[in-house]
Amino acid sequence: MPYLILDLEMTGGETVYHDVIQIGAVLANDDWKTLSEFQSLVYPAHEENFTSAAEEVQGISMADLEAAPMPYELLENFETWIRKQLKRQASVSLTDIVVCGQSVINDINFLDQMYADQNLEWPFSYRLVDLMSLSVVFYQIFDANKMPRPKSYSLKAVSAFFGLQREDVTHNALEDAKLTYQCFKKYFELIPKLKLQP
Repeated sequence: MPYLILDLEMTGGETVYHDVIQIGAVLANDDWKTLSEFQSLVYPAHEENFTSAAEEVQGISMADLEAAPMPYELLENFETWIRKQLKRQASVSLTDIVVCGQSVINDINFLDQMYADQNLEWPFSYRLVDLMSLSVVFYQIFDANKMPRPKSYSLKAVSAFFGLQREDVTHNALEDAKLTYQCFKKYFELIPKLKLQP
């Protein structure tokens, strides 16, 4: 059961109005060991909706996107990368892959919309592991055991708790995917050390 840890950068928050402009992903095996990493810019389908505010947050300009693949090409490249790492032919399903991320349902919605816009079928299942949901559970365990914990559910707070941090001030899809992946690993490494009273 491979894990696909995903992070997307978008031009805004509405799936039918805004576009994905960068995708970053880490593919891991059942033991949370990295198999490979993927990053690509994406040329927006609605370039008129690309705002200066989005550029400021993402650190990505329209000039940066000039040579970026179009959405159809990006999705083809993305699936080719996954299949190559898992050694799967095009006829083999990808529905066993669990999509993971921080507030990952938002990223799934945008990626799903991109597939729909290109008249392509969603290739994964809708099984997911959300870092924020995992944090909600772990924070209750930390509180019950009077252990320190982060003060918020943000990726910045959770990663800082584990001694991890971003290298850049601006958002970067691959860096955030890698950071999210490392937080997942840290949580799963904690599980054998925690004792739960029945």
